[in-house]
Amino acid sequence: MTFRVSRRALLLPWLIAMLSFVMVMSASSQNLSVQPLKIAGTVSSADWEAYRSRFVEDSGRVVDTANGNISHSEGQGYGLLLALAASDRRSFEQIWNFTFTELLIRDDGLAVWKWDPEAKPRVTDRNNATDGDLLIAYALAKAGEFWQEPRYTAAARKLAKAIGKNTFGHSGRSRVLLPGANGFGAGDRPDGPVVNLSYWVFEAFPVMAALAPEYEWNRVWRDGVLLLQQAASGRVRLPADWLSLQSGLQPKPADGFPPEFGYNSLRIPLYLLRAGMTDLEWLRALKQRWSAENEGVAVVNVVTGQAREQLADQGYAMLHAALACALDGTPVPAALRTFELSLYYPSTLYLLAKSLLGEKYPQCVSSAAP
Repeated sequence: MTFRVSRRALLLPWLIAMLSFVMVMSASSQNLSVQPLKIAGTVSSADWEAYRSRFVEDSGRVVDTANGNISHSEGQGYGLLLALAASDRRSFEQIWNFTFTELLIRDDGLAVWKWDPEAKPRVTDRNNATDGDLLIAYALAKAGEFWQEPRYTAAARKLAKAIGKNTFGHSGRSRVLLPGANGFGAGDRPDGPVVNLSYWVFEAFPVMAALAPEYEWNRVWRDGVLLLQQAASGRVRLPADWLSLQSGLQPKPADGFPPEFGYNSLRIPLYLLRAGMTDLEWLRALKQRWSAENEGVAVVNVVTGQAREQLADQGYAMLHAALACALDGTPVPAALRTFELSLYYPSTLYLLAKSLLGEKYPQCVSSAAP
């Protein structure tokens, strides 16, 4: 069955999103530029040692235990951030050495995204993953500042320039962050460009802008927030992990990907909170949706609104706890205050959220909190 939809009906969600975007920007931009995260010293040595012993090999390879024990640029970036958060320079250097020698092998200065210990050669796909590149560059920049190490800062600057040169794309008048240098642009796919909103590591953008000011970091950041507002303006109010921007009007789930708010998009609220962007109305709607009286943290079909999978792991529960703390000052439940190792991804999200809470909202995780 075919439905005819007027151009006015298609534009209405865009106009609503634009109004929300304008109201949010003035409140959010100052937090981004004036109150950056310190990061260093925000993860306890005990939590980091438990994480490091499970997921980081002595070579500096960060292992994704739920994905065939591969390594990827995202994991290396997270490992660098968490090593810095624990003020563990030895581990940081090990992770950086593996990243530099095994992943930073492309001619354009970006990192290959996947390293498989069972494959020969170990790198079977030389495309990059832009979120991994951002995480690596951001961690290097913050480490260079904290440890006064020019070598880290220089590497961060080189990678920031490569990201700006090779992964910024256009969708109509918007400047977007492509998930990879190849395969996602308008010339690569019939429904292109295709983007993933969880690749916008918002806290990293002001740092990247300082490293490579010749590129439009601020515009990509602002257009990313607007895109989130548009993608979450439908009935379900959740963006799909992979979005087609082909129409130029309203983002829609990209072809060939499940139309789901899934494991990728779970990171979006965490990235917003870590960037100080607590004024987006969408965060309150998501906090309510994730509450115990509703469906909780889940993988959701953005077309039907049905939850496909409930996510009860401590790391996912901590995402909701972080939202409740940052938005309403709700103390983190006692059961979530002690780190319990599970798989790589939820364990990583847990420590990133706990690092944020310890730095910006210590009252929510203090022993005195009920």
